[in-house]
Amino acid sequence: MGSIADELTSILGPGKVLRDEATLAVYAVDQAPVVDYRLPAAVVLAESIDDVQATVKACAARNVPLVPRGAGTGVSGGAHASDGCIVLGLERMNRILKLNADDETAVVEPGVINADLNDAAAAHGLMFAPDPASFRISTIGGNVATNAGGLRCAKYGVTRDSVLALDVVLADGSLLHTGHQTFKGVAGYDLTGLFVGSEGTLGIVVGATVRLKYLPREVHTIAAFYPDFRQAAAGVLAVGKARVQPAIMELLDGGSLAQLDELHGSDLASRGAALLLVQTDGFGAAAEADVVRGVLAAGGAVVTTETSAEAEQLVELRRNSRGVEVDDEYRVGEDVAVPRSRLVDYVAALEALAEVHDVSLKVVAHAGDGNLHPTFWIDRVNDVVDAGALRRLNTALDASIVAALEMGGTITGEHGVGQYKLRWLGLEQPEPLRQLQRRVKDLFDPSGILNPGKAI
Repeated sequence: MGSIADELTSILGPGKVLRDEATLAVYAVDQAPVVDYRLPAAVVLAESIDDVQATVKACAARNVPLVPRGAGTGVSGGAHASDGCIVLGLERMNRILKLNADDETAVVEPGVINADLNDAAAAHGLMFAPDPASFRISTIGGNVATNAGGLRCAKYGVTRDSVLALDVVLADGSLLHTGHQTFKGVAGYDLTGLFVGSEGTLGIVVGATVRLKYLPREVHTIAAFYPDFRQAAAGVLAVGKARVQPAIMELLDGGSLAQLDELHGSDLASRGAALLLVQTDGFGAAAEADVVRGVLAAGGAVVTTETSAEAEQLVELRRNSRGVEVDDEYRVGEDVAVPRSRLVDYVAALEALAEVHDVSLKVVAHAGDGNLHPTFWIDRVNDVVDAGALRRLNTALDASIVAALEMGGTITGEHGVGQYKLRWLGLEQPEPLRQLQRRVKDLFDPSGILNPGKAI
């Protein structure tokens, strides 16, 4: 009997099964720190549901692990290769199958890129609301796998809130359709919601029916510079108390501003130690923006006074504020969320941890929903770091997770558990709950071939 790669090549053809070492290395990892580097046995680039089903059936017959992959933009290791696995790339399945402007829905394959769906929807005055910072390259299938959030989710919700139905290939290769075409529907258990955020551990999403929202006719963007980050976080709560619901509320600390200055030649850090970006949208955008400006100015911010092209540009810079570095063992970006009322407390805790453990820190946040992305790092000299510095970094990182949980938060707001965050999952979820999730996994995937070692 030949190898699984030989069998898949025979079934699918050589153009869909890649085995050269350079390709295997690219598809072995996503953008997360690597915990256990493994090369896949082969990469399958599926072009149809039939290709996915054939691949799953072949892997199931041999008990070969299968790792689904979208664009590889994940930052929790959800698409890292397992030993001897097949990486199943879905980027070639990139068709928008149907866009119904009257029903405000679209049916898409998993490899459709967020920006492409939004371009198609915009022609009808609609948009796909989930808005990850990587929207220009991330895929809908990847959004579904991780229940991705993004900049607009404070107002429009996360991916799960926009998914009506799914087509899923199960671990035995059978095809399942879940959900409904209507906005409302409560028949049976919500299996659609179960698959969203399951990181490919229960089935492989090969199609999605998504709800579209109205593309705002008017958008106002406000930039507010503050003397310190905690004061800016307090501004977020002040906007909430004014009962205004912005579409976007993004918070950047001094370290993030300095990095943007270095990358883009701007002078943001000279204007304040923290920046709060607020965007209102819809027919009431101007009135809401006026309220927001008054609230933020009263809280000590220097606020742009009119709809500002600069402020809109700053939102685009925010989308890239993770910087050009790739997370690794020396630089780790996190994805915690805390109740909005604890934003100020949590930022204070992060700053104290960075000082106590002598590590560098920068923070960006989807402040509208309490989802923060702190990044801790230590400097290297000629790519060398002493073991003590690495221990300090990991101690600060662990302590930041514990602090979030103590404030009623979670270890991941939108990036998923993947492989990297498994070490903290037990701190948030007690064993009886985790055991129940394992039983669900066993029901859908009794042989454990779908994305093993991820999510739960």
